[in-house]
Amino acid sequence: MSVSTAALDSSVCAPLPVLGQDVTVPLVTGGEVTYAALDYAASAPALQRVWDDVAAYAPYYGSVHRGAGYLSQLSTDLFENSRRTVAEFLGCRAEDQVVFTRSTTDSLNLLAAAIPANCQVFVYETEHHASLLPWRDAQVTYLNAPRTPGQAVETLERALADRDPYGPALVCVTGASNVTGELWPVKELAAAAHAHGARIVLDAAQLAPHHPVDIAELDVDWVAFSGHKLYAPFGSGVLAGRADWLQAADPYLAGGGASRKVARRADGGVDVDWHTTAARHEAGSPNVIGVYSIASACKALTEAGFDNLVAREQELVSRVREGLAEVPEVQVLSLFGDDAPRVGVISFVVRGWNSSHFAAALSAEYGIGVRDGLFCAHPLVRTLLGSDPQDPGECGAPEAEPGERSLNAIRVSFGAGTPDEHIDRFLRAVTELVREGAQWKYRTEDGRCVPDRGEAAQV
Repeated sequence: MSVSTAALDSSVCAPLPVLGQDVTVPLVTGGEVTYAALDYAASAPALQRVWDDVAAYAPYYGSVHRGAGYLSQLSTDLFENSRRTVAEFLGCRAEDQVVFTRSTTDSLNLLAAAIPANCQVFVYETEHHASLLPWRDAQVTYLNAPRTPGQAVETLERALADRDPYGPALVCVTGASNVTGELWPVKELAAAAHAHGARIVLDAAQLAPHHPVDIAELDVDWVAFSGHKLYAPFGSGVLAGRADWLQAADPYLAGGGASRKVARRADGGVDVDWHTTAARHEAGSPNVIGVYSIASACKALTEAGFDNLVAREQELVSRVREGLAEVPEVQVLSLFGDDAPRVGVISFVVRGWNSSHFAAALSAEYGIGVRDGLFCAHPLVRTLLGSDPQDPGECGAPEAEPGERSLNAIRVSFGAGTPDEHIDRFLRAVTELVREGAQWKYRTEDGRCVPDRGEAAQV
């Protein structure tokens, strides 16, 4: 039987209930259809369990660490218990700190602000901009895109061997690519970094929602991830790991909560005694609901059985890849090759199609939400497309008209809440669009490809 119609083994694991699973959207061709959210790599839908937990807490909302009242004390307990839940979820070591931030980007910028003076940073050109760009005040070495996991380790070892062996050094690497979904050899890279006296931070934004992450087992120094990719609402993130650099650095933000004691000096100045705990970098009133939602998501994934979730997702990955392979015009993007392990993130281009035109047709004619562009990983996508680094094209902003070749790609991504029907519809839509073409005309408007609403739009 064709993979595009084969049924999954439902005994592996049912999809987890998520918000929006019954939302309907209009089709440009008429009628409505249940929305197929296949853009998990950008933001995964919130788990229903997370939303229910947040709703149950909302009436008890109160400021943390500052109030003597019952609701403040309850919120403080919830906030700090959430810290312990996240630490357990990540397999943190006893001496590690869990710092709550706004996102992965915020977490890595926090760490960038905390690295010692004269720190050398090593980062692959394949990284998401969140981990590629924060190191502006450091001596940065950008490593070329490897074509095998082994080559990734060898490239890092050579670069570290050539560095100043007496200064601090940091390696930043993704756990799973936000473009190809491929898993990186994190444990081997950590071993290489430590063998050369360097530390390593893991960007787990795409790894943590799809695969267990254990700081101690991977032997990484820090892990960063975002709540909105882990089935929680927007606005919260985590930086977890070693405390020494964080304790030695100035607070990421100066203000209440980060300070233990503030006193005026005789000369008119101010003396500040800063916290040495995670609070040092959590100034201001924290996002209690965001933090609690992350902890709720961690519990939900653990209780659902991560092994079962991974097994079902791998069936979906295989099914999508095999279905796309049946369409000769589709080219799936990959660094490490077809046999590389990966999570539910797959990017591709379609011969004869502008990628943004194709993504717009998936949405307007089939109710399928995917992503098109360079996915905030411009150097990597351009490398995979074989284009010159100076060629035009930017995240989500096509510069080619419908039908013209574009220097961007299409990304389909899925996870614990994806129903079988969404995968069926996606593969059917790809096949029909390639073989039969779009049913509607499209135009570029404000940098986006959109259906032409004119009277003569239909073809």
